[in-house]
Amino acid sequence: MSRLRQSDTDACPGALRLHAAADGLLARVRLPGGMLTGAQLGCLRELAEEFGDRRLELTSRANLQLRALPQDRVETVAARLRAAGLLPSATHDAVRNIAAPPMASDTVRDLVRRLDAAICADPGLAALPGKFLFALGPVPLAADVTAVPLAGSPAGDRFALTFGGRDTGLRVTHDSVIEALLASAHAFLAEREAQRGGGAAAWRLRELTDGAARVSARVAAALGLATAEVPAGPAPGGGGPAATDPLAGVTTGHEQDAAGALVGVVTGNEQDAAGALVGVVTGNGQFAAGALVPLGRLESRQSRLLAEAERLVVTPWRGVLVPGLTPEDAAAWAGRMAATGLVVTPTSRWTGVTACAGRPGCAKSRADIRADAEVATGFADGLPVHWAGCERACGSPAGPHVRVEATAASPAAPGSLGAGGAGYTVTRRADPETVVEVMPAGALGDVVAAARRG
Repeated sequence: MSRLRQSDTDACPGALRLHAAADGLLARVRLPGGMLTGAQLGCLRELAEEFGDRRLELTSRANLQLRALPQDRVETVAARLRAAGLLPSATHDAVRNIAAPPMASDTVRDLVRRLDAAICADPGLAALPGKFLFALGPVPLAADVTAVPLAGSPAGDRFALTFGGRDTGLRVTHDSVIEALLASAHAFLAEREAQRGGGAAAWRLRELTDGAARVSARVAAALGLATAEVPAGPAPGGGGPAATDPLAGVTTGHEQDAAGALVGVVTGNEQDAAGALVGVVTGNGQFAAGALVPLGRLESRQSRLLAEAERLVVTPWRGVLVPGLTPEDAAAWAGRMAATGLVVTPTSRWTGVTACAGRPGCAKSRADIRADAEVATGFADGLPVHWAGCERACGSPAGPHVRVEATAASPAAPGSLGAGGAGYTVTRRADPETVVEVMPAGALGDVVAAARRG
């Protein structure tokens, strides 16, 4: 195991196990595949207005959070979430962690729903850590087990299983995808028990010694699967060498770059430097209107508008899509979103910018980092940037990014940056082990912009 734990139980909150934050209780409502209906969003808006801070918070895993809830309203909140279909299982609430591409096909969306139901129906999977993540299709998240449609597969009926992002050669049919994903979760639980020794158990597959290979071997044995040869050479359709791509031979659908945001009228897979998808959608004939939510905080007027949609998709970039539209309706929706302050243009200064809760919501934060980000942020293309109130950097992007982290020297006054941005460190992070500190020279906003551009 690569990292020692003090406890088997992670601290991930849910709709029943709430987190005691500095501003009150926090409830996390899991949205498998980021999917919810307008009526469900309306329920969440009402709860935020009646009992919380009147906002909904978007997470990096495409979930929604209610903040500042009082203790005496916890049961009321849970009952209303249950009535809205947002809390289908009391025992499995914290483990319904399923990611999917925001513009996923109807086939993938159906698989997400089936997987969610299957997880909730499996008593043994209630033991999964709240950080364990399933994925169906390519997502910009570090999923523990993923099923991705194979390129060239007729009707998308064959999938590659990957473990911690590694393709070990396991292939399954559409009809056996759910069984394979459940088997993968059980294999993870078995392997982490085998490796724990006298210490605490792993929360993620990457924390296991040789986790991908060992969990994959358990799945192959349990399901009687043969291991296919992982393709070498150029990936189908062009691209780089497969030796550097664990998903060589796997279709990635609507690819995003590091910033990866879906904004504006989603009409294709063209990307600008900021990573926003614009143009005509390719692959599944869908049209959608999308927007980024600045710093992941959805205001009441914005959620009130979005609740008018029949269905919605929350994205891992703290954005929202209204799918299933005509091109004309998508354009109209984008205009209405913009009128409420949502971001519908890729050149917005908020493209690729995220932040943790910061003060006053988090007692561990050293600064009101959202207020400071508001002051310092200007448009900059390149890497996404994450503002963090402490070294935990909750909600950080999974891929390469810039981190702006408050230090012990951060000014006490909320929103006060200090001369030259004193009190923050700026680092470029290619991966968790490769961190390069950017030496400040000038205003913090300029330093951050330069770091993002490289």
